[in-house]
Amino acid sequence: MSFPSPLPDRYAVLGHPVAHSQSPFIHAEFARQTGEPIVYGRIESPLDAFAATVGAFIASADPAAGLGPARGCNITVPFKFQVLPLAKRASERALLAQAANVLRFDADGWFADNTDGTGLVRDIQQHAGLPLAAKRVLLIGAGGAAAGVLGPLIEAGCAAISVANRTPAKAQDLVQRHAAWADRHGVRLAATGLGDAGEAYDVVLNSSASSLAGAGVPVSAQVLKPGTLAVDLMYGAAAQPFLDWAATHGAVGRDGLGMLVEQAAGAFALWRGVMPDTPPVLAALRARLAAKG
Repeated sequence: MSFPSPLPDRYAVLGHPVAHSQSPFIHAEFARQTGEPIVYGRIESPLDAFAATVGAFIASADPAAGLGPARGCNITVPFKFQVLPLAKRASERALLAQAANVLRFDADGWFADNTDGTGLVRDIQQHAGLPLAAKRVLLIGAGGAAAGVLGPLIEAGCAAISVANRTPAKAQDLVQRHAAWADRHGVRLAATGLGDAGEAYDVVLNSSASSLAGAGVPVSAQVLKPGTLAVDLMYGAAAQPFLDWAATHGAVGRDGLGMLVEQAAGAFALWRGVMPDTPPVLAALRARLAAKG
């Protein structure tokens, strides 16, 4: 007697909006590459019903309808700060950020993690080929994206990191939360406003909402020097003005696609126990987006 194969585990990205997300394509490539039996989709969550939406996703398993068990999800804007109160356990980096972009649905409760920062660090060091050790870094913004990346940037051994934000007090709060972590790794931290962000950094990271909102670059070009790596955590048309600004002033612009792929790889490894090979997936994603124009 033959029995049907088990249904593949299900994962999804939850956000608002989420229709634009490239995560299903990325994880489909990871699954094809590794042979892991998963399916991955998008779920649009109402702004006031994030927890209920996650719960509904878990409850939607239905073998008779061909729906296997929900094993985890990615979380994107604007819900990253809502994750930790729902999780039974969380990684050290998620607790430090006070935000998470990954949930794994364990039998004894949800486990929360944040792979944004490690994804950014891997992209800069592996794909862009720039070691972060002893570099001076400017991080623009102090919201969820900045909170997710600051801890891993510190761990990478940067010499100094300045966090610049429209509201300096918010930058100061983020810096203060990471002060002990920075001391442990010998990294100098500072908080500034956008108008006094300093000058001539080795790396400039735009994690603010300026690109998403179609606004201008929020800091002066004096933060750059010839050869500065200027990374916008967005990608596509949203990132282009920042990349153009960087090029105009002799910097090397980079969008957030590499970070997107690397943070997804971290989530995939958390869920499946295998780290995918990211360079071919990043190349395929760039080709896919270029074909769409």
